[in-house]
Amino acid sequence: MKIIQSFGKEELAIVHTGETSQGSWVEFVESLQPPLPREEKWVLIVSTMDGCPVKCAFCDAGGVYRRNLGSEEMLEQIDYMVNRRYDSSIDVKKFKVQFARIGEPSLNPSVLETLEALPLRYDAPGLLPSISTIAPAGSKAFFEKLYSIKERLYRGRFQLQFSIHSTDKVQRDSLIPFRKWSLEQIAEYGSGFCGTKDRKITLNFALSTESVVDHNVISATFDPEKFLIKITPVNPTYRSHEKGLKSAVEDNGTLTVHSSLLEVLREKGFDVIVSVGEPEENKIGSNCGLFIRRHLNGSMENPEMYSLVKPNIDPKYFCETQNSDQTPF
Repeated sequence: MKIIQSFGKEELAIVHTGETSQGSWVEFVESLQPPLPREEKWVLIVSTMDGCPVKCAFCDAGGVYRRNLGSEEMLEQIDYMVNRRYDSSIDVKKFKVQFARIGEPSLNPSVLETLEALPLRYDAPGLLPSISTIAPAGSKAFFEKLYSIKERLYRGRFQLQFSIHSTDKVQRDSLIPFRKWSLEQIAEYGSGFCGTKDRKITLNFALSTESVVDHNVISATFDPEKFLIKITPVNPTYRSHEKGLKSAVEDNGTLTVHSSLLEVLREKGFDVIVSVGEPEENKIGSNCGLFIRRHLNGSMENPEMYSLVKPNIDPKYFCETQNSDQTPF
């Protein structure tokens, strides 16, 4: 791994940009959750692809896909962050390794290989792997193998998250313009995946002021004993600005629309989490949907995002053509 440049703050989050041993640009993040110290919770967010074939409406990383990263390229990212701070044992109560920076993990079989390798590679009693996915169509084999790995290695300490964003099919297809499982298919798989000792499966809704989220659809489709609801903001990315998407979640966690949604879902038995990152993370570029490389190519000035990214990078790393799309999917 060749580190190109890092941006951020030790006490909050750092985005590392690098070139893997196979020559691919990657971005990966280490972050804390103030006021918790690193010994309580440390989150590593790694890339699974060089680019991403999915063009989610509020994510800067989508639209330019080159290749899947191999398992060693994912482990290189983790190794770099771990070796900066620990010699052998990772003494962290909740050591979360999240496959969620760049790329759709379920389209890359090497993610499964990486999950197999983690317990052998690191002495980390608090290890908690996490996959965030749109559940692409045709990914059945991946999810079947994921269940097997979870049962053997991570029962009770694996976090699976599905990106939903809307209960309206037309709007969901607009936000995630990629062939994917229906809500019913996600519910069927998740009900079998989540055992009695497992963590509930997360259904993530990044809420804009235009989002359609029908609590009746959620409660009719998903079992609150197996699924929880996570509400997150639409972060201020280039793409969300281009699409005119305004977040419905304020920095303090208040919803500007859907004011009764949280209460109604809780009445229906769902655990509901409102997860809002520190506003400064938008300036660092570490929040979900932000992509340093897109910023290096961009020209829009926006005080909400990327303002702490001070590039000192060889131009060869950011002269790509944004319209190139080599996706085989």
